[in-house]
Amino acid sequence: MSESTSKFKVRGLRWYIVVLLCLASELNYLDRQTLSVLAQTIQDELGITTMQYANITSAFLISYTVMYAVCGRLVDVLGSRWSFLIFVTGWSLSNMAHAFARTAAQFSVCRFFLGATEPASFPGGLRAVTEWFPLRERAVAVGIFNAGTAIGAGIAAPLVSWIALSWGWRWAFIVGGALGLVWVVIWAFCYRLPRQHPWLKEAELAHIESDGDRTEVEPKAVPIPTLLKDRRAWGCFAARMLTDPISYFFIFWTPKFLQQERGFDLSDIGKYGWIPFVALALGNLSGGAIPGLLMRHGWSLNRARKTTMFVASCVMPLALWAIISLPSATAAVGMISVAMFAHAAWANMTLPAEVFPKHVVGSVTGFAGMFGGIVGILSQQAIGWTVQNVSFTPVFVVSAFMHLAAFTLVSILIGKLGVIRAPGSPSPVVA
Repeated sequence: MSESTSKFKVRGLRWYIVVLLCLASELNYLDRQTLSVLAQTIQDELGITTMQYANITSAFLISYTVMYAVCGRLVDVLGSRWSFLIFVTGWSLSNMAHAFARTAAQFSVCRFFLGATEPASFPGGLRAVTEWFPLRERAVAVGIFNAGTAIGAGIAAPLVSWIALSWGWRWAFIVGGALGLVWVVIWAFCYRLPRQHPWLKEAELAHIESDGDRTEVEPKAVPIPTLLKDRRAWGCFAARMLTDPISYFFIFWTPKFLQQERGFDLSDIGKYGWIPFVALALGNLSGGAIPGLLMRHGWSLNRARKTTMFVASCVMPLALWAIISLPSATAAVGMISVAMFAHAAWANMTLPAEVFPKHVVGSVTGFAGMFGGIVGILSQQAIGWTVQNVSFTPVFVVSAFMHLAAFTLVSILIGKLGVIRAPGSPSPVVA
């Protein structure tokens, strides 16, 4: 059946779907960032040290790393609809549990369960994008979906600060979790696959399926050994291993940097801490929009995406050098914003959808997130020690060149973007 007999139809339904995915990633990062915004407040009230805080963030990343790969496989088995229903419920309840924590160990347990449930959002979202968008629109759609991470992190600063100052910091965790449960109800009502959706018009279905990356019967999941032998998969993994730790650094440590190095208090974080995350959201959107604009002017997907990635890679060293060189708080916020924009515009999350068919995307994204999380765990410990014993400066210096290294490995291992081919198959699905 290509379309339901329902008379109610929604024009451009795929864009409403991606907005719903964007809201999921907003809630994902709102819940994740709540602790980062409140870190200094909780540390002062409960006597938690900087190294204990690093251990708390590492507890999140340990489960996050393991479950990223597991969730990637589960998404390919369960499908995007059920994956979001199960895991958004899980992370919302886990976030609410933080309100009852009293010690560093208890926070670590809460973060562990949050980390076990949150990673499904990304292979699930990427799979949903491949289900609802043709190849030429996927970078834009992933940009919109992934922009929610920055929007959620940006909203966290003023919202969490306001709740904490008005009602106490524990209520910030309760509110974030409750919003997630509301989203679950909306998702259950609204999401179906395109061919099963009663609100989808025939013309839009034809557009979604226009590039041939579709099958009537879903192919079986690719065996893990076959996946791990594919050099293009390792290009996706390498990109995440080198750039995900930068994401974790920005998300977990930016509020603390502004408080520790630039004299911000919780009120200042609420007033100004959202600015870099707005830049991050704009970077996510630009990472899809700029290549899309270039493609409309005749560029290939490969040339458009790689040009955007290379320019963003070159901006990173300049912006991070300025952060540690310029003494004013205003300049620091401005340069952090530039760096976060460039980091997001690099669009590491989009790569699997540009080289693999949809039935493989969840697994590739899951393993990529797992490998990125492993490096992230190690980097959190290194950052904690460095910040406590030296300063933030070495962290910014090392971070400056990660994107250039990632771009080099993507070019070598993946080669041409926009050629969709299953692991182990010599024949492209879309070229």
